[in-house]
Amino acid sequence: MAVVIRLARMGAKHDPKYRVTVADSRRYVTGKFLEVLGTYNPTPKGNDKKVELDLAKVDAWIKKGAQPTDRVKHVIKLAQGK
Repeated sequence: MAVVIRLARMGAKHDPKYRVTVADSRRYVTGKFLEVLGTYNPTPKGNDKKVELDLAKVDAWIKKGAQPTDRVKHVIKLAQGK
């Protein structure tokens, strides 16, 4: 089973919000997932945070062999403050 860390879109039309999820790569993007690692809001308003991510869980999944997508790699860098 190939496991990936990817974004699953939520939110309303013209107001995207994403969950950072761990899922089997053969599953549909917004379908069944193994775990939610956090959220990403590309257009935060007011007191909303841009990235909320559990970096310890991300590291644990990467050590187990999960492959993050290119966009998720960018989100992880934002969460680390780099």
